[in-house]
Amino acid sequence: MAVSTVHLDVVSAEDRLFSGNIRSIQVTGSEGELGILPGHTPLLTALKPGMVRVVTEEGEEELFYIAGGVMEVQPETITVLSDTAVRGGDLDEAATEKAIKEAREALAHSSPDLSYAEAAAELSRAIAQLRVLQQLRKRKGK
Repeated sequence: MAVSTVHLDVVSAEDRLFSGNIRSIQVTGSEGELGILPGHTPLLTALKPGMVRVVTEEGEEELFYIAGGVMEVQPETITVLSDTAVRGGDLDEAATEKAIKEAREALAHSSPDLSYAEAAAELSRAIAQLRVLQQLRKRKGK
């Protein structure tokens, strides 16, 4: 009989955001989108800033934003480690929109205080947060 769940821990530098059995997880790895199901082969990968979509053992969907990190997949457990991780429902849309605007302005008017690469990375993180918020809004609209 196939294994139907696997244990997942989503951990940030400040807190453990999730710990429990799941049916699946979707993340953005360094080489592209990854979907992990129970029984997946062991894997260690860097993660890009973006959304982590989890389907719990009960079939509920949970969304998280991570600012990059690492994911380790083992036969009985998956661990997502990130310096910054936030539950999707805890993201502040106004702050995210402001960060996008500021990053775009910084890219348009390069300044000695902020390099182009830093502004581009900040824009990438803010857009990833906005995508999580849009997914939450879409889910609530159903």
